[in-house]
Amino acid sequence: MRLRALPVFLAFVAMGFADASGPYVSLAKKEFQLSTAVAALIPFVGLSMFGLLSIPAGILQNRIGKKFVLLLGLVVALAGVLNASFGLTSFPRFLLTVVLIGAGATILQVAGIPIMRDVSAPGKFPRNLVLGQFVKAVGTLSGPIIPVIAARYFGASWTVMFPIYSAALIVTILAASTLDIRRDESGEKVATLRSCLSLLENRFVLAMTGAIFLYVGAEVCVSAGIPLFLKEQFNLDITRVGLLGTGLFFTALTIGRFGGGVVLNWFSPSRFLQLSCAVSLAGLCGLFVPVRGIAITSLILIGLGFANIFPLVFSAALERMPARANEISGLMVTAIVGGAVLPPLMGLAADISTVRISFLVPVAAILYVLASAQLASNKARSVAVAKA
Repeated sequence: MRLRALPVFLAFVAMGFADASGPYVSLAKKEFQLSTAVAALIPFVGLSMFGLLSIPAGILQNRIGKKFVLLLGLVVALAGVLNASFGLTSFPRFLLTVVLIGAGATILQVAGIPIMRDVSAPGKFPRNLVLGQFVKAVGTLSGPIIPVIAARYFGASWTVMFPIYSAALIVTILAASTLDIRRDESGEKVATLRSCLSLLENRFVLAMTGAIFLYVGAEVCVSAGIPLFLKEQFNLDITRVGLLGTGLFFTALTIGRFGGGVVLNWFSPSRFLQLSCAVSLAGLCGLFVPVRGIAITSLILIGLGFANIFPLVFSAALERMPARANEISGLMVTAIVGGAVLPPLMGLAADISTVRISFLVPVAAILYVLASAQLASNKARSVAVAKA
């Protein structure tokens, strides 16, 4: 059973390649001599795929099967990295790579989670899904780490990551082609655009969807802004040192995802969501203190705080309306498009003022999530009282 799940874990690593679009901002800004606002379009074009393709991919999956859709996502992502592997001669060509990687990751996310359930032993799906999110972080961490290693130890360009991604995706395609996944013949109704959007009439679902939209946007803002922030405030070289700050953020994010499973043994999800938001805000505010040590500590706090916000908000919405889990899931995945919307706003703020001031964009986003966390806590409390 463990070997059967291996190709799916590899697919989760590939999903993380799209998360690396944040670190691309500072690298492409230097490579193509872009303004901060234009460079911020990089996450926009990649993450906008979540808004465009999530529901269509789910409909396609219902018609032709999960394995085909999983392989389709891998092939689309491979086309993107191969495009970059043969030379990034222009910024538009680089944007094409980002679009294809984002599209591939979207399709992979639609197919990967239900396939993980299919290949998991009875009772092991939750554990495997947690492990899947952890290995996904390996793909995410590759964004800030590979360019630093390539430049520092081999004198190579940051674009060396794309041939590495190509090799990883080819291996994953070969492994995934061996999967034996039975097609779902249950006839369960697939979420549609209309059924998903109708859920926004519910105030709680609307608040949670907004929280997902703004949280993902805040995460991409932070990952994209850290190198530029360290360069502006402490004159740290973006390629050799600055991206280590992003790596530190993602490392804390990964550790926090494991730690969250332990903390939830003592905290209710709604209380832990509030705590996560408070820690995130403390870290973001720390970036406004002009001391390098405090800035580094703040990056760790932001990563730890951000680590569990997405699954906590997601689960709060599902528990509120479990009978419409398919529609809510489609809506929540679509809301990931927030990662495409907020970074350009942050880039514009940086061009108008400073990179430090631009971090007020993720601060405002997390303040909204905190308000949504309070709403979730109130709802949980009222449900508990009603049951009593």
